[in-house]
Formats: sequence, C-alpha cells, structure tokens
Amino acid sequence: MSVAERSSTVAANGTPRVREGCALVTGASRGIGAAIACALAADGWPVAVNFRADEHAAQATVARIGDGDGRALALRADVGVPEQVEQLFEETERELGRVLVLVNNAGVRADDLALSLTDSDWDRVIDTNLSAAFRATRRALRGMIRERFGRVINIASVVGPRANAGQANYAAAKAGLIGMTKTVAVEVARRGVTVNAIAPGLIETDMTAELDGELLSAVPARRAGSPEDVAACARFLASEQAGYVTGSTLYVDGGLSA
Repeated sequence: MSVAERSSTVAANGTPRVREGCALVTGASRGIGAAIACALAADGWPVAVNFRADEHAAQATVARIGDGDGRALALRADVGVPEQVEQLFEETERELGRVLVLVNNAGVRADDLALSLTDSDWDRVIDTNLSAAFRATRRALRGMIRERFGRVINIASVVGPRANAGQANYAAAKAGLIGMTKTVAVEVARRGVTVNAIAPGLIETDMTAELDGELLSAVPARRAGSPEDVAACARFLASEQAGYVTGSTLYVDGGLSA
C-alpha cells in the first residue's frame, strides 16, 4: 500500500484519516496492547504490533486487524534493549511509514516485598516499564516534531500514585512514567505533539490474573475492567480531537483512584 493510499484511509466511524504515517504499539500481542492496536487500526492507522516472545499471539492480533480491513505488521523486539528499540523503529518506518502515534504499553511485573526484592527484579521492571518508554518516546519525537503532529500515549497504572504492597519496583516505574509524561508534554506542546498517560486499574489480562480478590473489593465499580475500556481512551487520545489534551493522566479504574 502506498503512502497516498494510506493517507486516504477512512476510519470505522467514516472520518478520513489524513495524516500520513503509522502507529506503533509496544507489547501488543495480547491484552491491553492488542486491544489498543485494534482500536487504532479501526481509525485507519497502519499499526506495528510489537512483541517480545509470543509471536503466535502477535500474529493473531495482526489477523484480527486484517479481518477489519486494517493493515498491521508483527515486529519482534525486546524494548528493554536499547539497540532493539532503534531496530524496531527502523523496520516500522521502512514498512509502514513515520511513527506518528506511539503507545508505550510493554510491561513486566516481578512482585515481592521491598525487603526481599532483588536488584535484578528491580532493574528488569524499571528497564522495561520506564526506561524503554523513554527511549521509544525520544526516538519517536524526531519524526513527530518534523510532521508537527504526534501522539505519545504511555500506559501507566493506578499503582503509580496508589500504594500496593509487593510492587515497589512496578509502582516506581509507573509513577516515573506519569512524571515523564508531564515533563515531555510541556517540552513539545508547541510542536503539535501531545503526550499523555493512561492509568488502568484492575483490568482483566494475563498480568492481573494471579492477583487476589482484595484489590477487586476496593474497586467502587465492583468489577474489573476490560482491555477494550483502556483502548477506547487510547483511541481518543490518538485522535485529532484530542489535540488540546496533553500532560494528562486518564484513570481507567472503576473509581479505584478516587
């Protein structure tokens, strides 16, 4: 598909997407990342579906997008490795065009009480959940600033501002991600680039399947959310209509943060 063909793509709601370029979603093989990739594709964005290990799930996400007449490509990269982040962008740009929507969704957990948390588990969570998002954002901003349009969406967590015992590393990474979001947003606001965070609460994914019922009982809505709940918010933040929304954190948590 040529750039001209991509630029004339019509979104699911009938609105033409006139921007030339693509979306890159890290950790998009399943769960929240896969739902976001499908939502962006429905709005006409060609989507790079990044995965680290589960190629089968990533290809299933690509197939779902294709079934909806969207265009997607599964790309393997461990975003915790700086060199692989650069390779991911180069391949995305070569196959789909300039990255104008970046969703930093890749994340890992390694839970333990602070007294027992190892250096390796601390480093792994910080590197994947925070440092990788910074490197990807820094790389994406080059093209976005040239285009005078860009959307960076960081998937944080309600655990960032809200204590959850056993997750000191995860909370530190997600709180840092919210702080980074605000700072970078201020730096690029005049360039037509927005930077926002989404802070999900308890969402039904593989990563939350092992959590106990205590967290659910603390959710005022008394239910877990779905990946599609988060994807709907990402879809808005990536849109032209969200051009005056930047430096914000949108909580998708059934009232947990309240």
